[in-house]
Amino acid sequence: MTASDAPALPRHAILPYAGTIFLSAFLLFLVQPVVAKQILPWFGGSAAVWTTCMVFFQSILLAGYAYADFTSKLGLRRQAALHAGLLALSLALLPILPDASWKPAGDAEPIGRILLLLTVTIGLPYFLLSSTTPLLQAWYWQRFRSAVPYRLFALSNFASMLALLGFPVLFEPALSLPQLGVGWSVLYAVFAVVCAITGFVSARGAPAHSTAAGPSPSAAAARLPLNRQMLWLALSAMGSMMLLAVTNHVTQNIASVPFLWVIPLALYLLTFILCFDHPRWYKRTLFLVLLAAAVPAMAWFIGSLNLRVAAPLYFAGMFVACMVCHGELAALKPDPSHLTRFYLMISVGGAIGAVLIAIVAPLTLPGYFELGIVLVLLAGLLAVRLQGAPSVLAIAVTAASLVLVVRGGMDYTDGIRIMQRDFYGVVRTRDWQDPAPYRTMYHGAIMHGGQLLGPKYKNVPADYFSPGSGYGRVFATLNETAAGQPRSIGVIGLGAGVLAAYGRPGDSMVFYEISPRVVDIARSEFSLLSDSGAKIEVVMGDGRLSLEREAPRRYDVMGIDAFSGDSIPMHLITREAMAQYARHLKEDGVIVFQATNRFVNLPPVIKKLASEVGMHAVLVSDTPPNADDYTYWYSSTDQVVVSRNKALLSSGALAKGAIQIADLPGLPTFTDAHHNLVRILK
Repeated sequence: MTASDAPALPRHAILPYAGTIFLSAFLLFLVQPVVAKQILPWFGGSAAVWTTCMVFFQSILLAGYAYADFTSKLGLRRQAALHAGLLALSLALLPILPDASWKPAGDAEPIGRILLLLTVTIGLPYFLLSSTTPLLQAWYWQRFRSAVPYRLFALSNFASMLALLGFPVLFEPALSLPQLGVGWSVLYAVFAVVCAITGFVSARGAPAHSTAAGPSPSAAAARLPLNRQMLWLALSAMGSMMLLAVTNHVTQNIASVPFLWVIPLALYLLTFILCFDHPRWYKRTLFLVLLAAAVPAMAWFIGSLNLRVAAPLYFAGMFVACMVCHGELAALKPDPSHLTRFYLMISVGGAIGAVLIAIVAPLTLPGYFELGIVLVLLAGLLAVRLQGAPSVLAIAVTAASLVLVVRGGMDYTDGIRIMQRDFYGVVRTRDWQDPAPYRTMYHGAIMHGGQLLGPKYKNVPADYFSPGSGYGRVFATLNETAAGQPRSIGVIGLGAGVLAAYGRPGDSMVFYEISPRVVDIARSEFSLLSDSGAKIEVVMGDGRLSLEREAPRRYDVMGIDAFSGDSIPMHLITREAMAQYARHLKEDGVIVFQATNRFVNLPPVIKKLASEVGMHAVLVSDTPPNADDYTYWYSSTDQVVVSRNKALLSSGALAKGAIQIADLPGLPTFTDAHHNLVRILK
C-alpha cells in the first residue's frame, strides 16, 4: 500500500508527533540566542560570534539529520531504543549555560574556542533536538504507512520562529540568563521523556516489517538521482548563505545583539513555514520576478551606509531569495521513503552555506566581498532553474548583478593602501591629499581615526579626537587644572592610536585592543604610538575582560572607544561594565564614552549607568565648521564625559562644550542580561 492508498487517520493520531516536533523546534531555536548572548561579551561583542555560532548550529543540525537517516537502517525498534538511551544520557549535561572558565584569556584564537565551548555545553542536547523532525516523521510513516505530513516541517519552523521572536519580546525582558538556562533545561527534560515515549509507542504500533532492519519497502519509491540530491543541497546552501551574508552586513554596521540576529533568521524560517505548509504560498512566477528585481537592487546598495534604506531592502531581498530557494525545495520533495535523505541534504546545504560565510570567507577574502559573491551566485542559480524565454531575463539579471557587484568592489578598494581581515572585521587604510594630506583607518565601512601627514601636523589629533571633541576638552581642562602632573590613561579600543597624541612626557597610556590586525596596522601605517610623549602599552584581548583580570589601575582618564564598523559592543555599556570602569578609575577621574552613532542614542544609557555609581554625565557634541585646511579632518562627534568630580565638568574647556543629557522616560538600566536596543534606536 502506498501513501496515496492509505486510509485517512484520525486527527489525534498525529498529535504526539506534532507536539514533540513543536517542542523540540521551540527549544532548538530558543537556546541559540540564550547561549550566544552569554558568550558574546567574552569574545568582544563581535558580529562574527553569531556567525560562528551559526556554523555550530548548522553543523549539529546536519549531524542530527544524518543520524536520523543512517540509523533508519536499524529498524524502528532498535532506533527508538538507541534514541531513548541518548536522551537519558543528555539529561546529565543540564543545565546548559557555559561556565565562566570558558572566557578567553588575551588573544586566544576565537573560532575554535567558541565551537569547542558550544560542543561541550549544548552539543548532545542540541544534536538530539536537531534529529527530532526527520526522525519523528519517519516513525510516523513506518507506523501508519500514511501520507507523511510534510506540513510537520512547516510546524517545526513555526515553533522555531515563535522561540526566536519570543526571545527579545518576552523571555529576554522578563528573565535573567540563569533563569532562562534553568527554564530551558526543565523544558528539555520534559521533551526527552515525551520523545522517548513517542518512540516506544511508534515501535509497538508499527507493522512487523517496519521494525526490522533494512530499507522501507515502498513500491512507489524510485532510486534517487544524484543530480536531484545535489539540487536540494544547492538550494539549501544558497538560502543559508543569503541569511548569514545579510545578517553580517546589518549587524556589523548597527550592533551585534540578538534583536538584529532574530529578524533575518525569523524571515528565513518563515519561508520554510510558508513553502512547506501548502503550495499556494509559493507563487513561482511572482517570486521569480521579485527576485529578478531584488538581486540587482541589493547589488546597487551593497556599499551604502544608508542602512535605513539598505537594511529593509536586504531583509526583503533575503526573504524573496529564500522563498524561491525553499519553494523550489518544497516542489522537489521526494517520496516518503526518502524523507530522511531529503532532510539530510537540506541540512548539508545549510551547513555548507554557514561554513562558507562564517569561516571560509574570513580566512580567504581580504574584505567584505561575500555578500556580493552570494548575490551573483543567487542570480546564476535563478538562470539555471529557468528555461526558455525567462532564462534570457535571468541571464540579464546575472550580468547586471555582476557589473554592480564589481563596481561596488572597486569602490570598496579604490585608493586603499592596505586591507587586512581577522575574526573581528576588516581594517583598511587610505591616503587623501586634499585639503591636507591625511591617512585614514576604516573598520568595516566606518572611519576609525587617522593621522595628518607631514612633520608639521603628524602628531595633531584629528577626526573624532579633535580639540573640540569630548576627549580634546577633557585633556585641555586637565592641562589647566592639573598642569604638569603625570597622568595615567586607559583606552578600550586602539584604532589608529589617535589618543596617543594627547600623551605627554611622564604620562602612561594603556590601550586595550582585541584585534591583532588593528594593532599591526596602527604600528605599521601610523606613527601616533611611536611619536607620543607618553609611555605606551598595548594589552591584547577584550578590554572589559582584561580589566576584570587586572588589579585596579587607578586611571586619571579612561576612554571607551571600541567599535566594530558602526556597531556598538553592547557589553561595554552595561551595569557590570560600568562597575569595572569605576573600579579602575581614581576618585576624581574622568571617563569619556564615544557616543557618535548614526542609529543608536547612547547618551541616556550612559547617564543612567553613571548615576548608579555616583557619577555625573554631560554630553559634548562638537560640529567643526567647514574648512579648507587641516581642520577639514575634524569630525562631528558626540561624546559623553563622566566623572564624580562635578567641578571638573563645569570648568575650563569642558564647561564651554558640555550640555545636559535629556532623560529617556522608561529607559531601564542596561545589564549583561537585559538591554533593549529597540528602545534607543534613533
